[in-house]
Amino acid sequence: MDAIVNGPILADDGFVEGRAVLFDSGRITAVTSGTDPRVKGARRHDLKGAMLVPGFVDAQVNGGGGVLFNESPTVDAIRAIGRAHRRFGTTGFLPTLISDDLSVIAKALQAVRDAIAARVPGVIGVHIEGPFISAERKGAHDPAKFRDLDERGIQLLTSLGVGRTLVTLAPEETTPEVIRRLNASGLVVSAGHTNATFDQMRDALGAGVRGVTHLFNAMSPLTHREPGVVGAALHDPECWCGLIVDGRHVHPAVLQLALRCKRPDRFMLVTDAMPNVGADQTSFLLQGRRIEVRDGVCVDENGTLAGSALDMATAVRNCVDRLGLPLEQAARLASTYPAQFLGMGSELGHIAPGFRASFVALDERVRVLDTWIDGERAS
Repeated sequence: MDAIVNGPILADDGFVEGRAVLFDSGRITAVTSGTDPRVKGARRHDLKGAMLVPGFVDAQVNGGGGVLFNESPTVDAIRAIGRAHRRFGTTGFLPTLISDDLSVIAKALQAVRDAIAARVPGVIGVHIEGPFISAERKGAHDPAKFRDLDERGIQLLTSLGVGRTLVTLAPEETTPEVIRRLNASGLVVSAGHTNATFDQMRDALGAGVRGVTHLFNAMSPLTHREPGVVGAALHDPECWCGLIVDGRHVHPAVLQLALRCKRPDRFMLVTDAMPNVGADQTSFLLQGRRIEVRDGVCVDENGTLAGSALDMATAVRNCVDRLGLPLEQAARLASTYPAQFLGMGSELGHIAPGFRASFVALDERVRVLDTWIDGERAS
């Protein structure tokens, strides 16, 4: 039995003092008084006043630690990416594959399957972002990789068999029937890199699209006569919205406006991180193209944003400093809400009995001091 003591804990009713978190065999057994006799006999981890929050969950991690998943769809790459992001509080993540050939997608799925079997810390599934997306909203994706979502593609996307599979697609490039089929197969379907109209997006939401990938970026905008994907996402009370809070992808004032449109538990933070996160890199290759890291932003040769240089701890800190959110809400945007989006809300994102023992210890400046994944402390 282990016990984490001597610091405020983000419980379901907010930050609480004088409590201890007991966990055993990777699961939380109790959140109890610090004077509980069980605490005395446990192996103690002293927070020394630091804050304990649920481990961060990132549904969009292209790379980290000098590794890009597209360039190296292997178990070793997943391990390196997870290790890099753990330094910034991410204890659950989806290795994310940008639009690529079906053969590469198959390798990525096998790597994730093997990584989960090998108990690589933090990996909880995979995110396939494209290639079933819009050329008009391609961002930095290679349009030569784009293709229709046919039977072969459907069979591949639904083949992981473990963890969670998140698929980003453009609703106008497929049909509501295909979306229903993916949803019925247990996939989490998100709309992104899409030029869909408001009506097309509403139909897609009705067919099972659960949310949108990086709200505002690479999607049809909100205008006064055609609300587009942005308008549909903010109008629908159940649509989840991923946010990149780096001060560059979306202006902070626009994010503040979005957060006023619907209840807070339908937003979540994502990093869209590239290999430079957790590594001293100023450039890297993406499918043969040189991506430069300039002033904290990843851009291609045309100046187009290509993922981000963001880590999750910085995203949380930006929510507090730039958006004016309380730390409690910012931490939930990085943990509780993405876990719920992925259908893992009964496993991750809460510090409560029965949940997985994945935590982050933060100082008052929202810097990561320590992490635990399924009860295992960072070495």
